[in-house]
Amino acid sequence: MAASRALWACRAASCLQISSFPRAFSTVLKDLKYADTHEWVKVEGDSATIGITDHAQDHLGDVVFVELPEVGASVSQGKNFGAVESVKATSDINAPISGEILQVNDELSEKPGFINGSPYDNGWIIKVKMSDPNELNLLMDDDKYKKFCEEEGAKH
Repeated sequence: MAASRALWACRAASCLQISSFPRAFSTVLKDLKYADTHEWVKVEGDSATIGITDHAQDHLGDVVFVELPEVGASVSQGKNFGAVESVKATSDINAPISGEILQVNDELSEKPGFINGSPYDNGWIIKVKMSDPNELNLLMDDDKYKKFCEEEGAKH
């Protein structure tokens, strides 16, 4: 009976795009840049994809709503451009780099759980045309971000 409940929970979690098992650590990907506010940036030419990190979604809990900006709007490094609402809290999303929004992930309106289940793939939030690629130098690489999260965790 307990095994069938666990199987049901895993299937339900899979449909909802959430994890059914607690994890010991958050995933940090190489070749991304990270802000100290827990957003990530994947650079492709002069454009960049932005989302929140696995660490951030793990601390938020199950995401139930994502406030998305408009295509064509400008974002500025360090400034708010949206919000993520979870069962625990609402958290601002800050732009790790400046630029013009080229695309928003409209799927998040219907499936906000993508941020929990796939923060670096299906859970991306916006794509921007970077206005100042030098801002990337102010962000952390994967090793610095891991250390940052460890130090932050030690404070709590």
